[in-house]
Amino acid sequence: MKKKILVAPLNWGIGHATRCIPIIHWLLDCHFEPIIASDGDALQLLKKEFKDLTFETLPSYNIEYSKKRKDLKWKLIAQTPKMLKAKKAEKKITDILVDKYNLSGIISDNRLGVRSAKIPSVFITHQLNVLSGNTSKISTKIHEIIMNKFDAIWVPDFKDEPSLSGKLGHLTNKNNLKVNYLGPLSRLNKIKTEVLYDVMVLLSGPEPQRSILEKKLIEDLTNFTGKILFVKGKIKGKQTCTQIKQFTIYNYMTSQELEKAINGSKIVICRSGYTTVMDLAKLSKNAFFIPTPGQFEQEYLAERFNTLKIVPSCRQENFNIDELKRVMNYKGLNMEYKTPNTSNLFRLF
Repeated sequence: MKKKILVAPLNWGIGHATRCIPIIHWLLDCHFEPIIASDGDALQLLKKEFKDLTFETLPSYNIEYSKKRKDLKWKLIAQTPKMLKAKKAEKKITDILVDKYNLSGIISDNRLGVRSAKIPSVFITHQLNVLSGNTSKISTKIHEIIMNKFDAIWVPDFKDEPSLSGKLGHLTNKNNLKVNYLGPLSRLNKIKTEVLYDVMVLLSGPEPQRSILEKKLIEDLTNFTGKILFVKGKIKGKQTCTQIKQFTIYNYMTSQELEKAINGSKIVICRSGYTTVMDLAKLSKNAFFIPTPGQFEQEYLAERFNTLKIVPSCRQENFNIDELKRVMNYKGLNMEYKTPNTSNLFRLF
């Protein structure tokens, strides 16, 4: 009988779900039976990717973003009671799922309450340091306390430089965390294909900022003369595709479709979310980053790659079509990917 492993990505955009896709494939290759648990767009995306697996619904964190950058941090802090309530609820459901499926292990991607004292529980994160401005030390310490309740921490990055996450995924002080570096994770592969689009816009992340950027980019790119692929990152419902002048607009794409589209695009405009960074690095792409306003992690990554002359970036309100000219003066993302020793990785279970 195959051992059953619960895989539970956070539904905060779709990045946590997409970076779990290679891990789910590794589990299948090693003859485990993954049970997928999440909510919202993350759950819908994984249902489309793995139609034959078993799925469970977890409570939503229902995090609301502000429209203004300066208000985001305090709006998130104000929602702490709601997050703690969701954490408590998902812990109860996890206990039920452990017995329901006779689970042998848990892999939680940033789901704080998805763990069990009965079986080995792993926490996936690229943020050993949690940046929050002048409260970064406090937020990092709180995160460390939570992570210490898990049996292992998996960081999707290289242990040594050059790395993708920089100080986010690398601690300078000693701690008791059992950290294992997986190397970067991506569901996509580099393939040879003809150039299909001059610019690809790849949207993701929570509302209302996703919609705000969508509206701005459609307006800013109206006078662009090349071919534009616009992927909104809206997972719900059936896939749609419309053609409006130079725009080819999808509400979402499957992994296979995204793989071909990104490989076939000269430039990708997107958020600087870490999963997107990992995908673009594997495909060796030129990109332009527009970090989510007020999201310290994305702003740090965008500034890091801009300073390293790898990918240019700017604030959302400052973007205009002329900014794209900077891309050709940057090196672009490129990173060698290797699959870890999965036998050793899953020995915990």
